[in-house]
Amino acid sequence: MSEGAARHVVAVGSGKGGVGKSTVTLQLAYALRRQGWNVGILDADLYGPDIPLMLDLKRERDAKRWDFWRGGDVRLDPLERNGLQVMSVGFLIGERQGLTLAAPLLGAALRQLVTQVAWHGLDVLLVDLPPGTADLQQQLVGVVALAGAIVVVSPQDVAHLDARKFLHFLREANVRVLGGVENMSGLLCPHCGERVEVFPPGPADRSIWADGVPLLGRIPLDPDLTNQEPELDGIARQLVDVLEHPAAA
Repeated sequence: MSEGAARHVVAVGSGKGGVGKSTVTLQLAYALRRQGWNVGILDADLYGPDIPLMLDLKRERDAKRWDFWRGGDVRLDPLERNGLQVMSVGFLIGERQGLTLAAPLLGAALRQLVTQVAWHGLDVLLVDLPPGTADLQQQLVGVVALAGAIVVVSPQDVAHLDARKFLHFLREANVRVLGGVENMSGLLCPHCGERVEVFPPGPADRSIWADGVPLLGRIPLDPDLTNQEPELDGIARQLVDVLEHPAAA
C-alpha cells in the first residue's frame, strides 16, 4: 500500500463464517460515508469474495493467468460504487472462476492487492478478512500497518468461542482490538413489534465481551437494511471517535 493511501486501515474479521461479516463491512462502510469520511473496502477473502456480489459488480470473462510482476508505477485501479472505493480478487478473475493458486502464492496475491492499488485520499480502508486465523490473516498484519480490528460475531455460543480464537491471534500480533459488533442480534416482529431471539445467546462468561472487547453495537436481523441504519450510524460514530482520538479510548 502506498504511503498515505488511507489515514486508517481497519481489519474486519470473525472466528467463523456465517456471521455476516462481509455484510457488516459493507454496511459499516456506508455508515462511515454518512459521517463524511472517504471510505475504501479491500475484499481480502481470496477464495470466497462476496463484496462484488453485494455491490452487483462482476467480471464475466475468466482470467487466463495471474500476473504477479508489474514493473514501474503500474497499479490496479479500485472500482467505485455508491461512493465507495473497492478492490477484490473478484474483479481480477471470472465470477464463477475459482482461485487455483498454490498456497505459497496466496501471500504474493494478497500483497499485490494491498500494495499495488491506487486508492484515492481515503480516510479509512476497511479490510474484509476471510474467517479464521490462517496464513492470509497472518500475512496481512505483516503487509499493512493496521490501526486496529473489529470482531464480528452472532449471538450463539459457538460464534463467540471461535471469535475468541481470532482475538487471541490479534493480541499475539499486537493488533489493537477496536471493538466487537454483534450481528443478527434478534428480530423485531413486523406485526407486533416484539423482539424475537432467533439465535439464543450463549453464557455471558464465555462471550467476547467477558474477554474485555468493547461492544460497539448490536445489529438486528431485518431484510430491509435501511432499518439497521440507526445502529450502524452509532457504530460508525464510535469508530470515528476511537480512530481520531486513540489516546482517549
